[in-house]
Amino acid sequence: MRILAVALTLAASLTPVGPLGELTDLAVKRVQVADLVAAAKFGTPQPIDDPAREQQVLDGVRTRSTQLGIDPENAARFFRAQIEANKLVQRGLYARWTEHPEEVPSRRPDLGAEVRPILDRLTTDILNELKDTEQLRRPTLRCEIHATIAERSAVVLHRLDRLHENALAEAMRPVCS
Repeated sequence: MRILAVALTLAASLTPVGPLGELTDLAVKRVQVADLVAAAKFGTPQPIDDPAREQQVLDGVRTRSTQLGIDPENAARFFRAQIEANKLVQRGLYARWTEHPEEVPSRRPDLGAEVRPILDRLTTDILNELKDTEQLRRPTLRCEIHATIAERSAVVLHRLDRLHENALAEAMRPVCS
C-alpha cells in the first residue's frame, strides 16, 4: 500500500522527486531534445561532434553564470555533461536508424530555427536551477541521495528507454561536485 501511495504521489507531481527534481527534469528535457538534434543531423554531412558550437555554448554558460553569481567552471562542468549526454543519444539513435532505416524520422527539424531555441531556453532554465540548488549541490552523501532519488523517479515518470536513461545518468553525473 505504501508503494502505491508513493507511485501515485510521483505520478501526480509529474516532476522528479526531491530538491533536485526540477534540475533533473530539465536535464531529461535536454536529453530528449537530443532526438531532434539527431533527426536534424542524420544523413547530412553535419557531424555529431561540433567542438566550435560546444565551445560557444560553454563560453555562454560561463558568462551567464558569472552574471547570476554562480561558479562559472562548475556550471560549465555541468553543461559539458549535458553536451556529452546529448551526443550519447545522437550516437545511439544513429546506430538504431542505420540498423533500422524504417525508424528514421520522416521530418528533419531545422537545427538553427527550431532546435537551438529550445536548447537556449533550457540553458537559461538550467542555469537558474543551478543557482537555486547551489547550496545542496556539494559533494556530500545528502546530495548524492537527493540526486539518485530525482534521477530514478525521472526515469519512471518520463518512461525513459535505456538509451535516454544512460544519457540522463551522464547528464547528472557532475550534479554533486
